[in-house]
Amino acid sequence: MSNDDIATIVDTSDEWIQTRTGIRERRVAGPEVATSDLAAEAAGRALQAAGMEPDDMDAIIVATITPDNPFPATACQVQEKLGARKPFAFDVSAACSGYLYILSIADAYIRSGTYRHILLIGAEEMTKCVNWKDRASCILFGDGAGATVVGPSDEPGVRFVDLGTDGRYWELIHVPAGGTRLPVSAETLSDGRHYMAINGRDVYKLAVKHAGITLNRVLQQNNLTVDDIDLLVPHQANQRITDAVAERIGIPSERVFSNIDRYANTSAATIPIGLHEAVEQGRLKRGDKVLLVAYGAGFTWGSILLDW
Repeated sequence: MSNDDIATIVDTSDEWIQTRTGIRERRVAGPEVATSDLAAEAAGRALQAAGMEPDDMDAIIVATITPDNPFPATACQVQEKLGARKPFAFDVSAACSGYLYILSIADAYIRSGTYRHILLIGAEEMTKCVNWKDRASCILFGDGAGATVVGPSDEPGVRFVDLGTDGRYWELIHVPAGGTRLPVSAETLSDGRHYMAINGRDVYKLAVKHAGITLNRVLQQNNLTVDDIDLLVPHQANQRITDAVAERIGIPSERVFSNIDRYANTSAATIPIGLHEAVEQGRLKRGDKVLLVAYGAGFTWGSILLDW
């Protein structure tokens, strides 16, 4: 769906959207496609690339805020779609920071020796929870999924994890109705309260602030400077935020990965999709030092340092 397509639905334009967000287009899943379908497709490709089978995994962890159903976990449905029986499966709801949260969980499991191989998936269908009459939010999001296979290694992989949450700001990005606080009713449906509500101005401020803090903390804790970082792969929320964060830590734009122009914000899927494309484009090679950073609803944030 291009910006021109959106301009036929709400009062906006391609120039207005690109200037403010950096987005040109986004992918929209069809009405018959659920989040677990996208997740299973990405998972199958990751397993194939790793030369492994679904039952070689000890666990399947899905980061999503757009599950197929309120329960059970979307990961259970992904397990079924993959034909796996061995791995246990669960979801993590940490919004746009979700992939970093599940990568930190997998790192802890593997370092402890509890489990060896874990399938991580970030998958979202954000276009099904936005109000297509609200031009401030509907332009920002797209659908997608990315998956990685994580396992033990004698060489460094995940080097450092820094995660954070400030629940005082949970209302900045949320869906008002549909949970136990405000169950679905004819009134909530007519009021459109099952769609996302977002305070873009305050989200921008918090995102830039906490992304800068967490990235600088990772660098300081590991005695590194931005000159040691080969690639920064940030959450793809808004090109303005990405540019502001890069400026804040002093990393040049050529070492910052961005694909928001084609996919918009796919929440927990943005970083695994970004990693995949960075490898495909030759921008991420074995031995590179990679910084991941994300921020999102909750308010959550985090960064992870990797030796690729």
